[in-house]
Amino acid sequence: MSTTIPAAPPAKSPAPRTQRRVRLTDRARHERNLGWLLAGPAFIAMVAVTGYPILNAIWLSLFDYRLTDPGGREFVGLGNYAMILTDGLFWKQFGVTSLITVVTVSVELVLGFALAMVMHRALYLRTALRTVILVPYGIITVVSAYAWAYAFSNTYGFVNGLLGLGEFDWFGGTWSAIATVCVAEIWKTTPFMSLLLLAGLAQIPDDYLEAAKVDGARAWQRVKRVILPNMKAAIMVALLFRTLDAFRIFDTVFIMTAGAQGTETLSFLAYRQTISRVMVGLGSAVSVILAVLVVLIAVMFVKVFKTDLSQQRGDRK
Repeated sequence: MSTTIPAAPPAKSPAPRTQRRVRLTDRARHERNLGWLLAGPAFIAMVAVTGYPILNAIWLSLFDYRLTDPGGREFVGLGNYAMILTDGLFWKQFGVTSLITVVTVSVELVLGFALAMVMHRALYLRTALRTVILVPYGIITVVSAYAWAYAFSNTYGFVNGLLGLGEFDWFGGTWSAIATVCVAEIWKTTPFMSLLLLAGLAQIPDDYLEAAKVDGARAWQRVKRVILPNMKAAIMVALLFRTLDAFRIFDTVFIMTAGAQGTETLSFLAYRQTISRVMVGLGSAVSVILAVLVVLIAVMFVKVFKTDLSQQRGDRK
């Protein structure tokens, strides 16, 4: 009597989903390594150029040091930081900086998105239209700040005449002075925001919009359901770049108000302590705190948006 040994079942090939996940993991790793290879030289050069000033600023912030008395430098440790963080003036200027940042970035996001839509959908003179829109961003900030200071002047500016306000002094009060700074910043940097958002719009396939239109979606529904979800990565980048830049605002405030009427920002405080009062230790401490706040803002944006660029591209699910 012979016994028949059943044949072993054929080995199952890996599930297609598993194979796809492995391929996408390898692709993501390859792209990450390629990104480091491309950005590595620039990153090394940036660290080499900025590393010493940053470390020197941290070192100087630990001393009670005045340029007028270089021999009297005294190590105080974290004393400068304690003095700054317990000073009500610092928190007032932190509030002014935050207010300018929130107002300008919010308005720029709305206007920038509208301009990006116009540039993306323009059928005629597209290149000329984009050039005109981007002109303000190409102007040096000092020049634009002087232009807006002239425009808001209560003696020879055109804003009062345009609005019928007579000789209203825009720089005579805190809120009106902050408003002038915000207007100048919005006019100057909205084109930059629109340029970043335009890059995000270009990545959305027209088939998505056509399908939504066929399904009966209205214009605002297409924006809400199709355009904005597919622009999440571009919006994050635009908001991140502009928020970090706006939070470090200095030149516009320096030219238009010189910090008067309660318009002083954190960058202006660092300038005043270091240059005007020659208190290098305190000025360096303010600069270090400002740098830490900028890093925290960047981390917060990344955590809040939780944007995976490969998912935005449709590579992973």
